[in-house]
Amino acid sequence: MSVTETILEIEKQLKVHNHLVTHAKQTVLDSDVTKYPIFVAARTKVELGINLIDHEKTTALWSINVSSLEEFVAKNIIDTAKVDNFKQTYKDAANYNCYFIISNIGNQIAYLPSVLK
Repeated sequence: MSVTETILEIEKQLKVHNHLVTHAKQTVLDSDVTKYPIFVAARTKVELGINLIDHEKTTALWSINVSSLEEFVAKNIIDTAKVDNFKQTYKDAANYNCYFIISNIGNQIAYLPSVLK
C-alpha cells in the first residue's frame, strides 16, 4: 500500500468516530481544559491522553485518546520553542478536530472537519 493509500485509509477509519471525537472535543473546550485539544489515533496502546476508544475492546481499527497541546509540551512531543508555531497552524477548534496519528508511515498531524456545530 502506498503512503497516499495509507493516509486515505486512516482518514476513512477516523471519520467513523469523528462524531464521538467532536462531542469529546466540545466537552474539553467547554470545561476550559485546553484551547488546543489533540486526539491521538494509534493501532497500539499509547501512554498519552485519556482513552476514548480502545480498538482492542471494540470493533474499531484505531484507538483514540484525547490529549492537549499542554500534555504534548510536557512530554516533549512538541518542543517549547515550537508552541507558537503550532498555535498559528492549529485549525479553528470550533470547525475541526485535530488528530495526532501514529502509524507505520510515521507520526503526523491531521485535521478533519467537525461533524457538529
